[in-house]
Amino acid sequence: MTRRKKTRSLADKVTIRTGKRKDYRRWRHDNPDQLHSTPRFAAKKRDQRKNQAASKLERQRREATTLPLHSQDNDTSSDSSQDS
Repeated sequence: MTRRKKTRSLADKVTIRTGKRKDYRRWRHDNPDQLHSTPRFAAKKRDQRKNQAASKLERQRREATTLPLHSQDNDTSSDSSQDS
């Protein structure tokens, strides 16, 4: 008895499919509610996004230059002039 090869493709799991890629694409476009990501794939993507956001924040902190927009001695004088 031969073992069936494990596959991760959705192509073999869809019963409507007639053997052509465009048929599956059309079915997928027409039935978006019947499609969902596997928990493993969703978790992988979530982790990738988290890591990417963390590295982006780290890069921004590392490469950011502080602009001298307001100095400490000018803050009090500019605040009082804007109030009146």
